Amino acid sequence: MLRRFALAALALTLASPALANDSEAEVGIGGITLKPSSAIVMASEDLYISPELVRVKYRFANPTDRRIDTTVAFPMPGQPRGMAETWFFMEEKEDWSGFDFNTKVDGRPVRLQMIERAMIGTRDVTDLLAKHDLPVTWFTDKAFMARFEKMTEVERVPWLKDGLLRADPLFKSKVVPAWDAVTFFVRDESFPPNSSVTVEHEYVPRSGGSVGGALYPNYRKEFPRTVQQYRDRYCVDDHFLAGVDRRLGAKLAPGKQRVMSETWLAYVLSSGANWKGPIGDFRLVVDKGTAENLVSFCMDGVKKIGPTQFEVRKTNFEPKDDLKILIARFHEYDDG
Repeated sequence: MLRRFALAALALTLASPALANDSEAEVGIGGITLKPSSAIVMASEDLYISPELVRVKYRFANPTDRRIDTTVAFPMPGQPRGMAETWFFMEEKEDWSGFDFNTKVDGRPVRLQMIERAMIGTRDVTDLLAKHDLPVTWFTDKAFMARFEKMTEVERVPWLKDGLLRADPLFKSKVVPAWDAVTFFVRDESFPPNSSVTVEHEYVPRSGGSVGGALYPNYRKEFPRTVQQYRDRYCVDDHFLAGVDRRLGAKLAPGKQRVMSETWLAYVLSSGANWKGPIGDFRLVVDKGTAENLVSFCMDGVKKIGPTQFEVRKTNFEPKDDLKILIARFHEYDDG
């Protein structure tokens, strides 16, 4: 039976650019947490991301002369706030039990236990909710919400004292429950003294996207603010936009038309690194799928290593931001 512990929550960043008709937001997953981990070092992280697959390999080192027992946790986006760009974020709870991923420790397949906790940032308030007889998934509990909305300020005082309520801009600055329901996939792991442990994780990403998008030449002229959002979020530059124009303007066979679609990927790098020190060796490979596709993301030192793959290498890396990737795809169809 797993011991009780306070889990560090995963910070999720997702947004869908404006003018994205027929679009669906991406869900940034990724990230790994250890609890406790004051002495564990992340010696390396090797990360591969494509629209079809995310594969990451971590090597953790225990430089001490004692065995360290810790909990390896893969947190999923909290709800409702972590899923705010999805259409159902207040209508139904995301069921992560069917999320298909594989985990290995030192090359051996392992099973993870799924648990759910109530989190306010990195603060675990599950036991506090039980004390007040409050539901973890408050956002889908219609009976609770009806009762909550009828409560007086005096009746809410005990919850306020425990920090369980806040005025939230996501809810038009109304006072609402402050906690999110967060699912964690966890495993207790032992790190032998003066040795390393390799943890591998593989899954199909929850990508978002748009049929069409805001980067068509006519849209860019009409909605420059939206283009700036792409520049800020994905580091789209003039070279990328010129590539869009070339592909959309290329001469086609009679009766053919070309359209563009967008794929959005997100990966959480800044999950509150709770190991000791920076990531010793960090390697990222982004695969755009086909040579015709275009890709843009914010990171320096990007090197093309193949027709579809782009690599970033860093030493003593301390990620400050999450990774957001834009892939532009081009499709031909019969005009008729």
